[in-house]
Amino acid sequence: MTENAGKRGGSERGDARMRVDLNSDMGEGFGRWPLGDDGALLSIVSSANIACGFHAGDPSVMLSTLTMAARRGVSVGAHVSYRDLAGFGRRFMDVASDDLTADVAYQLSAIRGMARIAGTSVGYVKPHGALYNRIAADPVQAEAVVNALVRVDPGMALVTLPGSVVGDIAAKAGIRVIREAFADRAYTPQGALVSRRVPGAVITDVDQVAARVSRMVREGVVTADDGGDISIQADSVCVHGDSPGAVAMARAIRDRLVADGIDIVPFVDVASGGDRV
Repeated sequence: MTENAGKRGGSERGDARMRVDLNSDMGEGFGRWPLGDDGALLSIVSSANIACGFHAGDPSVMLSTLTMAARRGVSVGAHVSYRDLAGFGRRFMDVASDDLTADVAYQLSAIRGMARIAGTSVGYVKPHGALYNRIAADPVQAEAVVNALVRVDPGMALVTLPGSVVGDIAAKAGIRVIREAFADRAYTPQGALVSRRVPGAVITDVDQVAARVSRMVREGVVTADDGGDISIQADSVCVHGDSPGAVAMARAIRDRLVADGIDIVPFVDVASGGDRV
């Protein structure tokens, strides 16, 4: 075990069992074009990141996904992005700070209103795709996103990579920061996600993914793309809902974690979420 072992989830409170949140991106269909099996995923995960219409989703899809999540008792978050339907939010964009703040605030306001109709509430924000990766290192864009969160509701948490720039900025603004790991994505030795343009960036072997997630949670390490182990802190683990075999992968991860004595709970119940400063 590494020195990070025992710092996962409920173990910080001295609980006998570890805990971790399992999240997935949902509500990413558009009109008559479905994407992913949200109904099946909602029976497996503990948190749902729901698209807000800028990279995917539309009002009808958003409302139906929120309603399903509410009925299943799954925690919901706003999956905000650049305004990029054609590129599924995975293209980097040069957006002025004021415009980005307004775009994120607009998305948050829309999903919060829909959530009230569906009988639930939005507990966190998880940026999507290119925006997620950009604000992990870009302080200007990160500040714009945090400004939107603070103005709409500073009580919402922010989900991001451990050690990210946006995480530092959010924590200084009094926002709870949730450290996220990715089940099916390769990591660089520096702890960043390997670009999707690189072969092997997305891991598709179900058993391999389940084993590496269990190790992330139990030992606080993951094997990087150079073959070496790196430290990783995970309050929540993401399974991409649009990946081939996403449901089977999510179920295998859940089964493996439970078999290893790890409880799957919404991260609002996991004590190791980032501190306010």
